[in-house]
Amino acid sequence: MKTIKKILSIDIGGTNIKSSVLDADGKLLTEYKKLPTPNPATPNAVIKVIKKLTEGWDYDVIASGFPGYLKEGVVFTAPNLGTEVWKGCKFQDLLAKSFGKPARVVNDADMQGLGIMSGKGFEIVVTLGTGFGSAFFYNGVLLPHMEVAHHPIKKDKTYDEYIGQKAFDKAGKKRWNEHLKFIIQTLKTVYNYDTLYLGGGNAKKIDFELDKNIKIVTNEEGIDGGAKLWQQKA
Repeated sequence: MKTIKKILSIDIGGTNIKSSVLDADGKLLTEYKKLPTPNPATPNAVIKVIKKLTEGWDYDVIASGFPGYLKEGVVFTAPNLGTEVWKGCKFQDLLAKSFGKPARVVNDADMQGLGIMSGKGFEIVVTLGTGFGSAFFYNGVLLPHMEVAHHPIKKDKTYDEYIGQKAFDKAGKKRWNEHLKFIIQTLKTVYNYDTLYLGGGNAKKIDFELDKNIKIVTNEEGIDGGAKLWQQKA
């Protein structure tokens, strides 16, 4: 493969699909564009939206974040798009074939986390939004993805159900923050992380003091994750 100079970075979400072209250092070479996620969000429909978003752009490789569980580019779950139409889809291969460029696809929290983590020690990136996203890194290396969101955290509730947007709407800000305190304590006990990053739209609603090794981050801070994905070993 020739030297990678331009990376097409794609963020596929349940509401919008966002894209831009980055240089090898993660700097924007195009504007950051978005279009609504199609409904139904079938693989071919998503590809059509990406083609419309990226028309006329020049790039060497593709990096995509996907809202679900993948293994080696194959989709296992896609709760916000429709697992029934995505399960078993070789999406990494589909992207490469559709655009004629090498592609890498990982969970969306993993890709954002690549742009956030420092590369020192054991780091966890958590996103607090519609649900609970997570990514794990050790000395800058992306570890295999774990769908912590679907693991029970309190009685019969999963992380998604306990701390997601529906939980915030039902419990209110004060109780939601109590939920988050409980989750942080659990993560600290189970993983003994060096640094924990809290991102996503609801991170700005945190109203309690955090430990020194816990940092609130923005989506913009993870924008270069697509470039960092191509710096990882295959």
